[in-house]
Amino acid sequence: MDAHSSPRFGFSLRDGVVLLLTLFLIRSGVSPNDRVVWVLETFWVMIAIAMWALWLRRRPATATVFSVVIVHSVVLIVGGIYTYSLVPAGAWVQEWMSRPRNDYDRLGHFMQGFAPVLVWREVFIRGAIVRRGGWLGVIVVGMCLAFSAFFELLEFAGAMFAGQAGEDFLGAQGDVWDAQWDMLFCLVGSIVSLFTLGFVQDRELNREA
Repeated sequence: MDAHSSPRFGFSLRDGVVLLLTLFLIRSGVSPNDRVVWVLETFWVMIAIAMWALWLRRRPATATVFSVVIVHSVVLIVGGIYTYSLVPAGAWVQEWMSRPRNDYDRLGHFMQGFAPVLVWREVFIRGAIVRRGGWLGVIVVGMCLAFSAFFELLEFAGAMFAGQAGEDFLGAQGDVWDAQWDMLFCLVGSIVSLFTLGFVQDRELNREA
């Protein structure tokens, strides 16, 4: 058990971070721009927090994985507060770069690959499911891309059945290639994550061995 992991009973630094994330999530739900969109965007964060409370806090995880999951959660919560097409930071970048759209959702899909690829990689390594090497990278990137495609189907269903809220959840902003761009950013995010943080994750895992 590393210095940051939680004992079965007690309160650790990671517990404190998750508590702050939980408070941020609760505060974000007080007056979001659209309640339905908020639920759709933050649902994954709710699941992650519940899993932490019930199971994950007693499981080992590298600081790298824990950190990227927290960052990904914050990105999702911010998107839920405003809806992706109306996030102020994205609007500022849109104006600064004279972009035709608010690209905050691109950040969301980048993180959709950036964080989960390390999570899956760690699960496979710790469980001795796939050995470290080229095939491990191919498999975890492929899993992220597969989930991205599945998520696009979820967004499609939301747009079909939830009216305006579904369109806000979709976040296409009139871009006919939005789904393709989203999957591309997920793919890029997963590859960037492996090449920038994979060796850090390996070093942490080696220290535990």
